[in-house]
Amino acid sequence: MSEKVFNVLFLCTGNSARSIIGEAVLNRVGGGQFKGFSAGSFPKGEVHPMALHLLEKQNYDISQFRSKDWDEFSGPEAPQMDFVFTVCDNAANEACPVWPGQPMSAHWGLPDPAAVTSSEVDQHIAFADTLRMLTQRIEIFVNLPIATLDKLVLQKQLNEIGSESSHI
Repeated sequence: MSEKVFNVLFLCTGNSARSIIGEAVLNRVGGGQFKGFSAGSFPKGEVHPMALHLLEKQNYDISQFRSKDWDEFSGPEAPQMDFVFTVCDNAANEACPVWPGQPMSAHWGLPDPAAVTSSEVDQHIAFADTLRMLTQRIEIFVNLPIATLDKLVLQKQLNEIGSESSHI
């Protein structure tokens, strides 16, 4: 008997860094119980080179990552999402498409590492911080007893992951 695989969509405006990193991390730590996807409301059309570099250094297969529009996940042929997480402030405040199946959602806002334009060292630190924070949040998420929590308790837990661990 196989367990349900939960589909999780990470949303951000540009789908070039944070949401891509979220997708990568979830697919690694989700233990086959979670399948990560990412998209943006106004995708940049390419994944940020520093995001790809960081993920590659951490032994992620980066060959499948691409910047894509969230419309890819709102049509009848799209995988049905169980969870949708916004990882940037812009996407949380935008009108999101209606997701088939009414997935649970939460805002897990993070600073935009692509917005750091000072030194290359500062940029690397910003991307590494994003990876660290998303890894912490996703590890908490995948360890929730999802099957035994009622929807209100689960929603509260999802919201707390985005607020409490943002200070870690």
